[in-house]
Amino acid sequence: MKFSVLILFLSMLGVPALGSPLKPLKLDSPRDTMKSFYSAMNDYRVGVTTGNKALKNRIHDAVRCLDLSNVNPIIRDEYGSKAAIFLKEVIDRVIVLDFSLIPDSSDISRWRLKDTEITIYQIKDEKSERNGMYLFTPDTVERSEKDYATVKDLPYLDGSGQGAAFDEPLIEEIAPEWAKNKNLGLSNWQWIGIFAALLIGFILKVATEFAIIVLKKLTVRKENSVRHTTLLAMEKPMGLIAATGFWYISIYAIKLEGIALSIFLVAIKITFAVSVTWAAYNFSDVLTNYMKRVTDRTKSTLDDQLVPLLSKAMRIGIVVFGALMTIQSLGFNVMSLMAGLGLGGLAFALAAKDTAANLFGSIRILLDRPFHVGDWIKTSNAEGTVEEIGFRSTRIRTFYNSLVSVPNMEMATVAIDNMGARKYRRENVSLGVTYDTPPEKIEAFMAGIKSIILASPVTNKENFHVAFRGFGSSSLNIMVYYFVEVPDWSGELLAKQNVNLEIMRLAKRLDISFAFPTQSVFIEGMPEGLQV
Repeated sequence: MKFSVLILFLSMLGVPALGSPLKPLKLDSPRDTMKSFYSAMNDYRVGVTTGNKALKNRIHDAVRCLDLSNVNPIIRDEYGSKAAIFLKEVIDRVIVLDFSLIPDSSDISRWRLKDTEITIYQIKDEKSERNGMYLFTPDTVERSEKDYATVKDLPYLDGSGQGAAFDEPLIEEIAPEWAKNKNLGLSNWQWIGIFAALLIGFILKVATEFAIIVLKKLTVRKENSVRHTTLLAMEKPMGLIAATGFWYISIYAIKLEGIALSIFLVAIKITFAVSVTWAAYNFSDVLTNYMKRVTDRTKSTLDDQLVPLLSKAMRIGIVVFGALMTIQSLGFNVMSLMAGLGLGGLAFALAAKDTAANLFGSIRILLDRPFHVGDWIKTSNAEGTVEEIGFRSTRIRTFYNSLVSVPNMEMATVAIDNMGARKYRRENVSLGVTYDTPPEKIEAFMAGIKSIILASPVTNKENFHVAFRGFGSSSLNIMVYYFVEVPDWSGELLAKQNVNLEIMRLAKRLDISFAFPTQSVFIEGMPEGLQV
């Protein structure tokens, strides 16, 4: 019901009904192919004269009637559209088609239009998707422009389709003869146009970069702002993008075709893909810096670790996308290429087994958070400060200042002693005083040490011990056991240093001497005749 209403509405607007948009194109015999081609080109002509986009798009159906297998995929659409227009212009000037005279059988392999070399033949290639279809031969397609040049001064025949609403380029009509002469396959005016387009493109590139420089100067007072860093990142690639956009328009204005069109189109598409990838890669730094500023204002450390991973993922994605754009610009079907890679998926999966394990290991580290960047950790393989948690490995800066990279699949399975996660850091030291120290001084010394621990702003006041531990071989041993609450190793060293210096000052005030290993030798008697 809705479809019928749509058809009625289009007919009221004067738009011919095209039938179902998914209706298959009939190419089962020479007659079917000629009818399909001619009908599509007649609709195209109406679309050009009335401005109807749907009818103009019918030229794509006409192009499907041509064998373009020998044409470079990069220019296949443009080349096919141009050939279809020339072919329609030629037919309507040399013959009025009588479709009843065209064979409607699939038993013949080739058919030629009367008094012309316009030929339709059957595709016989079992590997081709178009096997068994009837198409205009590659020779017919290639010769269409020359045939049009031969008959263009002839009028349209009465009863024909009146051509394809094709107009000669204005420059071909007004250019002098010397400009129409060809060198290396192109007219002189086309060569002039190429050099002019290149020059204007480079001027446009410089002008775009200069405009961005001016905008940068307006934001120089806020060098860390997103606007300034974005302009800084876009300066060079935007100039190249502007130039390639102008060159793309120019090659069609210059009416390039064939090999020349293919070469310039490939060069422009590759340059555009590289410049867009360059711009996106630079802009990823802007996003990374912005995310860092946002995460610095949060209390959670998880987002601080996610930013480097997201930055790497973003850059990898941009490079991969840029590579696919470049491959596509070379005329390859990216989806077919991806499907071809899928055939080796099993081998790739086996080769990437460790990579996948490391990736899942990094995810487990981020979710479980056994350590953070900056923590001092100990594992069976390394000890040091965590510098980076990457996709594949965790990098640890050892106390020898070397850098150890431990695969994340190992980090996710081994025991990790996170020294940086300690709330308190322990000190357990044995002080040895000389044997001639009286008990009263030892008691005063221990009481003084307790006072020192209680007076320190960073020691744990609820859990510490100072006790006479026992008799050593050369000293009386006093155990000093306490904890300090500091965020890092530097703070730990400073806190213990302060306590140790106060203990030394206390020992000096009490006149207590620290013992060091000594041995005394007692001789009961001397052998006769031996003197010391």
